[in-house]
Amino acid sequence: MSLTNEDKQWINQRREEDRQWISELLDERLDRVETKLLTAFHQWASPMEARLRTHAAALRALDLEMEALDDRVKKLEPGASA
Repeated sequence: MSLTNEDKQWINQRREEDRQWISELLDERLDRVETKLLTAFHQWASPMEARLRTHAAALRALDLEMEALDDRVKKLEPGASA
């Protein structure tokens, strides 16, 4: 059996339509996966960022306290350095 040029053209057109459909389907699925990943990362990162800010503020407060204590020690013992 031999295919006519019209048959070959129809088959090629069908293949191209299938490729396009598969490509669109994959794009949609990739978009959903990306969205889910970004959402999960955001849900993880938001509390993490808040904790980091809290820790940074605590460290700044400790630094200020250490400076104040260092100044007090220097006043008590002029030759001492911490």
